[in-house]
Amino acid sequence: MWDKDDDDPLHDPDPVRDPLLDQECDPLSRRGWLNMTMVAVVCFGLIALFAGYPIITWYGRYRALTLNGYNLGGINGSGQVPILPNLPSLIDKDTPTSVYTRVGTDGKTYNLVFSDEFNTDGRTFWPGEDPYWEAVDLHYWATGDLEWYSPDAIETKGGNLVITMVEQFSHDLNFQSGMLQSWNKMCFSSGYIEVNISLPGAHNTPGFWPGAWTMGNLGRAGYGATTDGMWPYSYDTCDLGTFPGQQNKNGTPTSEQTLGTSTGTFSLLPGQRVSACTCPGSDHPGPSVNRGRGVPEIDIIEAQIDPTVWQGGASQSFQVAPFNALYQFDNSTTTMYNTSASHYNTYKGGAYQQAISCVSDLPNTSYNGTGYSTYAFEFWGNRNDRDHSYITWFVDGVKTWNAPAGSVPADPISGVSNRLIPEEPMYIILNLGMAPSFQRQDFAHLQFPAHMLIDYVRVYQRTGSENVGCNPSGYPTTDYINSHIGAYTDANFTTWAEASYEFPRNSVYDGC
Repeated sequence: MWDKDDDDPLHDPDPVRDPLLDQECDPLSRRGWLNMTMVAVVCFGLIALFAGYPIITWYGRYRALTLNGYNLGGINGSGQVPILPNLPSLIDKDTPTSVYTRVGTDGKTYNLVFSDEFNTDGRTFWPGEDPYWEAVDLHYWATGDLEWYSPDAIETKGGNLVITMVEQFSHDLNFQSGMLQSWNKMCFSSGYIEVNISLPGAHNTPGFWPGAWTMGNLGRAGYGATTDGMWPYSYDTCDLGTFPGQQNKNGTPTSEQTLGTSTGTFSLLPGQRVSACTCPGSDHPGPSVNRGRGVPEIDIIEAQIDPTVWQGGASQSFQVAPFNALYQFDNSTTTMYNTSASHYNTYKGGAYQQAISCVSDLPNTSYNGTGYSTYAFEFWGNRNDRDHSYITWFVDGVKTWNAPAGSVPADPISGVSNRLIPEEPMYIILNLGMAPSFQRQDFAHLQFPAHMLIDYVRVYQRTGSENVGCNPSGYPTTDYINSHIGAYTDANFTTWAEASYEFPRNSVYDGC
């Protein structure tokens, strides 16, 4: 059993031949080269996989623009950065390069900083689905709306953002529609915003309330606690304008002075929550307690219909507080560019807001998907250049009217100082509502479902003054929102107190 196998040369040692074979070495042998080549290929493959691929992906991807935005990647308030394939950048790849710049009414060059063309069908906007937009799920009770806003009502289809209102029982309401917001995701400070819209219904059927508008990021539309004492303040002075009801504790000025009658109530606002009068060390969004903060509103369009002549109109407004006496802004400083097609809004405000507003005629073809019109405003609101601040509105690329800083000056009768053209970071809201408080409904002729079609949204800013983001250093919002997150995430809270928070003391009204 210890003998070698006849067919196994390895078990046939040869004491003379074997040492000679052991000393042989051929560096050019084919087998050696093949072995080394395979080792090199394996090593190269591992390096390419774990080092080369990430490097190629980093440098070869479509870069999202930061444009002075804050946060990781300079994008939005929730930290979402669209760097993965097929997710949008700040500027939509479908936006034509021919519209990347424009010249403002101030003669300055404006660069595109954000756009959404809505060309990809099937997008939806439930929480967490989109880096820049989110649809709300609530009843907009503040204006007595007849519909429930549901994310189900909003999608992209046929190259449009489509907001659909249906006659459907939902949450004890008879209608369902949608509201889309960029709150705490995409904000901008000063610039030009343009939307291209086909309005729902027809020019001779009043009742719908389609809107495209902007608000300061410290207030979340539909979340009443967040706007309590904040909307629509745009004020940075420590005086009576920050007080509850816009009155001293002794009741002055009286409603006879501010309203011209003793029977009405001039202001029902609770006072500016975070004013320039805030006591040191108090709950304030910053950057200091001496800076007045608020939630101003600028409306791109609120569409309405004049039933006396069956004419559609674009109400384009700046909603502001505190108020002038009789809610009358200084229209001697404003410019209306075509008085045959535009007129000052007969609604000037009420106990909750002052409306600096103008209504301009709309083409009868801008409805129901058969035609579109563009609506826009350009504004400049800068703490270091307040005297030159302004808002200019447009319809179909044509200027409709202009409201400069001088349109909301100090008012010795109501006791307030200058209101500000908004300096807060502003976010975008697109919605299709219906409320008797805005316009009476002609239910005999309104047809459902009704569709509001938005072809695109584009935002531009002055060269050298790009400021995209919801948390700019001069007007921060992130820490304040996170510190009061209950109010910003629960629409059932209608006041700041209901959300278990307190107004800080006003150094003049309350004392510190």
